[in-house]
Amino acid sequence: MEEGKSRVLVVGLNRETMDLLVNSYTADGDDEPQNDAEGNNPDNSSPDSSPTRIALPSKSSAPKVDDTTLALAIANAHEKPIDPIHHVVPFNPTYDQLWAPIYGPAHPYAKDGIAQGMRNHKLGFVEDAAIEPFTFDEQYNTFHKYGYAADPSASAGNNYIGDLETLQKNDGISVYNIPQHEQKRRKIERRKELESEEKVDVDPEEVQNPATDTWLLKNKKSPWAGKKEGLQTELTEEQKKYAEEYAKKKAEEKGGAAEKGEFVADKSTFHGKEERDYQGRSWIAPPKDAKATNDHCYIPKRLVHTWSGHTKGVAAIRFFPKHGHLILSAGMDTKVKIWDVFNSGKCMRTYMGHSKAVRDISFCNDGTRFLTAGYDKNIKYWDTETGQVISTFSTGKIPYVVKLNPDDDKQNILLAGMSDKKIVQWDMNTGQITQEYDQHLGAVNTITFVDNNRRFVTSSDDKSLRVWEFGIPVVIKYISEPHMHSMPSISLHPNTNWLAAQSLDNQILIYSTRERFQLNKKKRFAGHIVAGYACQVNFSPDGRFVMSGDGEGKCWFWDWKSCKVFRTLKCHEGVCIGCEWHPLEQSKVATCGWDGLIKYWGSGADFLFSYFQILEVQNMEKILEPETLAVLNCSFRTKPIPAVYWKLVLSVDQHRRIPREDRTRAACLYTWEVL
Repeated sequence: MEEGKSRVLVVGLNRETMDLLVNSYTADGDDEPQNDAEGNNPDNSSPDSSPTRIALPSKSSAPKVDDTTLALAIANAHEKPIDPIHHVVPFNPTYDQLWAPIYGPAHPYAKDGIAQGMRNHKLGFVEDAAIEPFTFDEQYNTFHKYGYAADPSASAGNNYIGDLETLQKNDGISVYNIPQHEQKRRKIERRKELESEEKVDVDPEEVQNPATDTWLLKNKKSPWAGKKEGLQTELTEEQKKYAEEYAKKKAEEKGGAAEKGEFVADKSTFHGKEERDYQGRSWIAPPKDAKATNDHCYIPKRLVHTWSGHTKGVAAIRFFPKHGHLILSAGMDTKVKIWDVFNSGKCMRTYMGHSKAVRDISFCNDGTRFLTAGYDKNIKYWDTETGQVISTFSTGKIPYVVKLNPDDDKQNILLAGMSDKKIVQWDMNTGQITQEYDQHLGAVNTITFVDNNRRFVTSSDDKSLRVWEFGIPVVIKYISEPHMHSMPSISLHPNTNWLAAQSLDNQILIYSTRERFQLNKKKRFAGHIVAGYACQVNFSPDGRFVMSGDGEGKCWFWDWKSCKVFRTLKCHEGVCIGCEWHPLEQSKVATCGWDGLIKYWGSGADFLFSYFQILEVQNMEKILEPETLAVLNCSFRTKPIPAVYWKLVLSVDQHRRIPREDRTRAACLYTWEVL
């Protein structure tokens, strides 16, 4: 029995220990009844029963998360406005979400905060609405008359905006809904008008004449037809002021276009000894013996003469047509000067008639007259000999290029490329504008006649070439490619089959003047720097050489066949803007630049000519030996030596100090060049 008691005691102790462990784990508030410490539980009274199983609570090492905040964030995700930058919406948005205002800071480059990509109108974003024109006009006119209109964006369709009190007062009628009392009033007025017309005696002839008021009253088809208000007897002060200004404006338009540009008194100064020689010939008359001595042209090598007289840069130069014994220059100092080339080498006349820089000049076919275009918006037609202004033309815009029709029977037709994208054609005999060629998208830079003067080619700042039939303002050929640049200068080849265009990407492009006006991809002249400058491109008279100035003061010469650079000359300090080949002397070239100088360049034989520029010598035997004179006379064959070649830089005594062999060598150089 003692042994049995001891077993019961051990079992009891073990059970008591287990109860303590269970209490320690379930001490957090378990309501279940605990086992009796003395083992009185009937379920566990048996000593052989299995021990009870303890259910331990689960433990988690993750931090606690507030599920409420997360659930609210997910629920409100679809209520946020949509970012207009996003191209994909992952859910089905509502109308309010799609058209909600944009939140956030204002756009830095948009005044109203709307980004450039969101605009479809210069004032912002305009929403399209499907409204019939009649409905729109009805609501528009109703709003301006009554102050209210139907809201087209209202969902119900009967909402109004504007003056709601007037809306209730008028029962919501529009301007097209005439009330009944208004309809009655109009019927009564019409009946009275008909009765009054019947009482008036009407002449049957007036009824049949459509020019009379009686015919209008009888045949009117609308309430406004035939009604003429009485003439106002007196004008108010404001009306009188407006009428005077309008009449003055019309008078200016009829009086001539000269008033559109800046007005400057025209004057001219002659600088020569006398305007006519002892035979009565004018100072602009070409020398009788001036003619081409050779068919081949040569590249100039050194400076022969320099003309200085302009106080600012020279914009353009032009030789006297066919002879080249005079050269005309357009200066940025508002003056135009003409210089002697063959004899004295001095300035012969100055033409002053512009208030701003002169842009372009152009001779007529015989050289007796010329055109000037200035930044003062005036085009002036001058008499070369007397310096008088024959006529002035203006449209109120700056002329960039002026050109006369090259045909002898159309020398009264003036074409001018303007800054307002138009080519304007005047008849100088009447002073009227006879045609306007308006297709360019930028200022017009050049006008070049081709195809026996039946067509002309124009270039513009819009980077395109356009071909026109003369007298017809319709483009027959439009040349524009993505790689093209603006072409501020174009010159026609002497054989009239090619055009050389100075492109601002530092190259000269060649276009055909045939029907298709195609680009000649095999001919391209490059090496010079002209980007940003309208440097003139030109040809030698025989067509063997292409020449052009550049932005660094150089004059470039290319061979026409090989397209290779033949020679470069450093001509000016700054930009060499213009270059002209002498029409008769094949080795002479004139250049002008923004340094205000005009320079005359010649070949190696002109080394001799630089000795003879000041003093004219009658007895050449005092200076040159007989052998030298014989060589020179043989070089000119039977033609006498021009006086310009016998003008001394030094005095006669200084010439005698020049070694004999040097003088003979100079004469031989000239002989070799000429022969």
